[in-house]
Amino acid sequence: MIYIGTCGFAYRDWIGSFYPPKTKPGEMLGYYARRFAAVEIDATYYGVLDPRSVQRMDARTPDGFRFSFKAPKSLTHAPAASEAPSDELARFIESLAPVAASGKLASVLLQFPPAFLPTPQNHDYLKRVVTWLQGMPLVAEFREAAWQTGETLELLRALQVGWCNLDMPALEALLAPSADVTSPVGYVRFHGRNAERWLTGDRITRYAYAYHRDELEPWGDRLLSIAARAQATYAFFNNHARGSAARDASLLESLLEARCGGRSDVLARAPGGNPEQRALPGFS
Repeated sequence: MIYIGTCGFAYRDWIGSFYPPKTKPGEMLGYYARRFAAVEIDATYYGVLDPRSVQRMDARTPDGFRFSFKAPKSLTHAPAASEAPSDELARFIESLAPVAASGKLASVLLQFPPAFLPTPQNHDYLKRVVTWLQGMPLVAEFREAAWQTGETLELLRALQVGWCNLDMPALEALLAPSADVTSPVGYVRFHGRNAERWLTGDRITRYAYAYHRDELEPWGDRLLSIAARAQATYAFFNNHARGSAARDASLLESLLEARCGGRSDVLARAPGGNPEQRALPGFS
């Protein structure tokens, strides 16, 4: 099954383009879950959420919805550390308990920085991180093309960690589009192709990009290939500026629907049906 969604959902600049006018922050997730079947939560990269916040997120989404959570950067951006950041690690694992219990936990994304290169020391560090998060469905995202090798794929298969396929600018040091699967979780992130701002932009302008239909067309075959080898496949758009991520996620959904002829066993539909959603603007 293929789940399509966006990286994050609580963006004020989506009001008017994705969310109805006057949508309040507390209404966003419920509205989002009427349109998409999964979301990637990036806020956990910057700080651990209170378990009560995660519990509210669980309550505002219907059965069948899926969450992917990005691991704290203290785990992925401190490769010299030999010990786990115990306090934050323990709190992160505890915070995911509500969605793990409800069956909505899709994965934990380990996003490593460009400076994290495929050295023996970093292979060992990756293994330690996997041990610290044992029992979690993990996916590793690398930002350096040197990782895109058969050796890396074999390492991830041995660790039962998913490979994050990427769509990003065609720059020399970045990864090329792929359709690799190394665990029961298939994963794709769409970062946009803003080559001009990739190195100089901030966390918003770097991903300011709107996909064209012909750029997403090849991903139909790739996603179907991934889904044929994974138990569940997730595709998330990170080009969130001005609502582009939601628009492009919808476009990819429509492309897959056309390709699959409406088969119900390929593309996860937004489950809907949550009573809390009935109070949202424009609910029908």
